[in-house]
Amino acid sequence: MIGRLSGVLLDKTPPQVLVDVGGIGYEVDVPMSTFYDLPAPGERIALLTHLVVREDAHLLYGFLRPAERDAFRQLIRISGIGPRTALAVLSGLSVDDLAHAVAAQEAGRLVKVPGIGKKTAERLLLELKDKLLAPDGPTARAGPGTDAQVDIVRALIALGYSERESQAATRLVPAGTSLADGIRHALKHLSKP
Repeated sequence: MIGRLSGVLLDKTPPQVLVDVGGIGYEVDVPMSTFYDLPAPGERIALLTHLVVREDAHLLYGFLRPAERDAFRQLIRISGIGPRTALAVLSGLSVDDLAHAVAAQEAGRLVKVPGIGKKTAERLLLELKDKLLAPDGPTARAGPGTDAQVDIVRALIALGYSERESQAATRLVPAGTSLADGIRHALKHLSKP
């Protein structure tokens, strides 16, 4: 799995960029939210990536922010939502706007995205419920020194636990625990009957 690319931005034509990494040019599709924040061609760039392997192609998707990649990964897990549709969603809505729409169950915000109809929007809202961290939720409001707790919650959500379960288990992790130990501690709590 290619998780990150760091190199020189050679070219950018929406929605694709070309990044030179050690003499190899990688074509990477990016959402418009990432595209707008890219530097000029010829400058250095680092992108978090997600590789999709199909029978006929290996497709690389890039993001400047971890939250964008996390949201992309949640979107493509939904039946009927492919990488192109996920990019369209992230191009039409910021991650915060998407999380707000999911939290408020506002299908109207999603149907404004090209390629998303009413039924697809409703399915997205249902499937993403408890999977996207709401930007004004408890984990986002957490103050300095709680980065490990936020990371533990995100890791548990990535493993399939709901945000509520993840936050409850993370509250039981002793302060100052490392990320790896904190995840282990939370998983032990979640696995108890």
